[in-house]
Amino acid sequence: MASRSYANLLDLAGDLLDIPHTPRTIPRIMTVPGVISDLDGSGRYDGDSDVSSSGYRERKILVANMLPLQAKRDIDTGKWCFSLDEDSILLQLKDGLSSDTEVIYVGSLKVEIDAHEQEVVAQKLLEDFNCIPTFLPHDLMKNFYLGFCKQQLWPLFHYMLPMFPDHGERFDRTLWKAYVSANKIFADKVMEIINPDDDFVWVHDYHLMVLPTFLRKQYNRVKLGFFLHSPFPSSEIYRTLPVRDEILRGLLNTDLIGFHTFDYARHFLSCCKRMLGLDYESKRGHIGLDYFGRTIFIKILPVGIHMGRLESVLNLQSTTAKLKEIQEEFKGRKVILGVDDMDIFKGISLKLLAVEQLLEQNQDLKGKVVLIQIVNPARSSGKGVQEAKRETYSIAQRINDTYGSNHYQPVILIDRPVPRFEKSAYYAVAECCIVNAVRDGMNLVPYKYIVCRQGTAQMDKALSRKSDSPRTSTIVVSEFIGCSPSLSGAIRVNPWNINSVADALYSAVTMHDSEKQLRHEKHYRYISSHDVAYWARSFMQDLERACKDHYTKRCWGMGLGLGFRVVSLSPGFRKLSVDHIVSAYKRTGKRAIFLDYDGTIVSKSSINKTPSPEAISVLNDMCNDPKNTVFIVSGRARDSLSNWLTSCKMIGLAAEHGYFLRWNKDSEWETSQLSSDFDWKKIVEPVMKLYTEATDGSYIETKESALVWHHQDADPDFGSCQAKELLNHLESVLANEPAVVTRGQHIVEVKPQGLNKGLVAEKILSTMVNSGNAPDFVMCVGDDISDEDMFESILRTVSCPSLPVVPEIFACTVGQKPSKAKYYLDDSADVMKLLQGLGGSSKPKPRHLAQFQVSFESTV
Repeated sequence: MASRSYANLLDLAGDLLDIPHTPRTIPRIMTVPGVISDLDGSGRYDGDSDVSSSGYRERKILVANMLPLQAKRDIDTGKWCFSLDEDSILLQLKDGLSSDTEVIYVGSLKVEIDAHEQEVVAQKLLEDFNCIPTFLPHDLMKNFYLGFCKQQLWPLFHYMLPMFPDHGERFDRTLWKAYVSANKIFADKVMEIINPDDDFVWVHDYHLMVLPTFLRKQYNRVKLGFFLHSPFPSSEIYRTLPVRDEILRGLLNTDLIGFHTFDYARHFLSCCKRMLGLDYESKRGHIGLDYFGRTIFIKILPVGIHMGRLESVLNLQSTTAKLKEIQEEFKGRKVILGVDDMDIFKGISLKLLAVEQLLEQNQDLKGKVVLIQIVNPARSSGKGVQEAKRETYSIAQRINDTYGSNHYQPVILIDRPVPRFEKSAYYAVAECCIVNAVRDGMNLVPYKYIVCRQGTAQMDKALSRKSDSPRTSTIVVSEFIGCSPSLSGAIRVNPWNINSVADALYSAVTMHDSEKQLRHEKHYRYISSHDVAYWARSFMQDLERACKDHYTKRCWGMGLGLGFRVVSLSPGFRKLSVDHIVSAYKRTGKRAIFLDYDGTIVSKSSINKTPSPEAISVLNDMCNDPKNTVFIVSGRARDSLSNWLTSCKMIGLAAEHGYFLRWNKDSEWETSQLSSDFDWKKIVEPVMKLYTEATDGSYIETKESALVWHHQDADPDFGSCQAKELLNHLESVLANEPAVVTRGQHIVEVKPQGLNKGLVAEKILSTMVNSGNAPDFVMCVGDDISDEDMFESILRTVSCPSLPVVPEIFACTVGQKPSKAKYYLDDSADVMKLLQGLGGSSKPKPRHLAQFQVSFESTV
């Protein structure tokens, strides 16, 4: 099974994946006292140690597929020469970090380095640029990047499914194996230089989505952030990926996950809910996912541009000269500019069809409007790219033949590498910029366009332009790209709707200058204040906030392979040992035992809620012990509990959260005196029926004291959304009624005010004390949020002055999750093992064994 699902790839890395061990050509940086050899190999430093460095300089480790470097071989010497890539976002984001922060980059080079040169190159890159190269083998790089990343993830994340063999590549496990292997090598490089107590690691983009699992397994408390620069698809698309769970769990092994837009974040959260059953909530303005006691925060912030870098290009003489040349060439015409990679997702052909429609519907624009389409070199190859290029040239030729003349071409394609200064000049000239991609992660073209239209003081001087002259710009932007939500003054379009794009272009080129100026000013204010430095600074601040509680909880790893995760719980929270509780159970004389029903006595996933014969037997064993007072405390109706536990004559039942209570089968039901007015049911029931009819899979449970709306069988997202709406609806209509609305696991319940399981426990304990049977042993086991009231209640009994002795308290939740309880058990099967241990202790020993024990003790 492991080889089929690749769930155990992490542990099988040495054999199954054949992942080469990364040679330690770069020495590990010493950050803790000791001998450096102790930090490697079998004696490697454990990230959970309490040892921390002193006088440590703050470091950020940035991990991406490619290093922010340009490389070329010197023709004369044959040696490699490297320089910083000023256009790399990894390099630009450094402006958002503190000046005394050391930044280390981990990634691959854009060129292949021979094996015999790698050690020298690695040392040079570390010394000169603080860069750690990964040096992936050629075949591995091909299968990892061109294979799994570009053929599997990139199309899928852009909503392209491989429905047919010639329409995208089908899932290939060989490529997946290469992806995991490459991520492992990247992780190894990080491990060579990381100080897990102090360093922050920031991983970038979809190439490295399982890398966090490798780091988290090695260092449980590593401070780890991830930012996705591409779209994240809706759950309907994403869940077609065979390795969907492994990738989701990889991302969940970080502390902070960043997305450009709320849509991308919402899709990710929906996938977590549908595939892993994880709910999310807003915590003081921050979206958080609870994952085995850890909170993974979600950040939504689009990346910005480097203002200084772009403005310096605008100040070049070559930019000004080119600008004047373009202005003269297109004098008297309105320039519409498009700048796109030759890519099947950029919508270039759709843009051209819209221009064709514009000219067809508005003959007066002939000779007055020109589209300049700059085509950046394709970042990938394949049949789709070739078809897109062929279609682009075909449509452009048709438009020029139909609407052009000897001195006028409506469409000009610039299909060559365009220098930065020339591209900036085109931005500055264009009266309108159109970005018509059908799907794109962010796309910073509109941002660059706005800054170039604003210009600089030096540029104004070179052009003899007044510095206070009004600046104008118009943008037509696809609603399916990441920058769209932040450009509130842009004309948003559906790129597939040719007519609407044509109309948008007409509005853009005919818009009054006053409106163009207002839109431009609004955009420039946002772009100049939300640059790449702001983005990096904001992400790092949130990452520090997400990691601040790392050492306030106990944590340990669990799970195999890429299913590995870290469980993080409060320091005093631990698994309840059967031997430990049995020891306390035997030495105590009066015991109070409280047990929840669903999820505790019977499994939550069980359709048949009748307790098993084994459960009945062990409950009877405990009830038959005269030292014990055993109660089932449940939200279930009293008739249901009575029927299910009819064989347990001595067990106490507290039904409907304690509204009904009886001490054993022969006693009468006691009714709570909190409220006998149930007129609120007449208000609640019609509202619940309304939501039931509108929510397929939901139903209403009617109790004597409560009404419960269940949605566990409804669509997860829709059911959760409806539950929130129902909660708000009921709270508003019940504002003046003696009832309270609560939300539990897949339920919304309305019950009398002041009714909870904690009050049940208090009543039973006080009755025992008043009757002279004060307990010296109290145990409470439950799995739901309603059981937290019981835990809190019995923990308060420790300080109760009416108790002659302080009882031993065992508050235990089912499942490893944050709780007021001090102990946990994994599931209802663990609960049954615990009860069997206690029940066995309650049974009287056979006479000959008892006599043997007495004689043995007397001799001792």
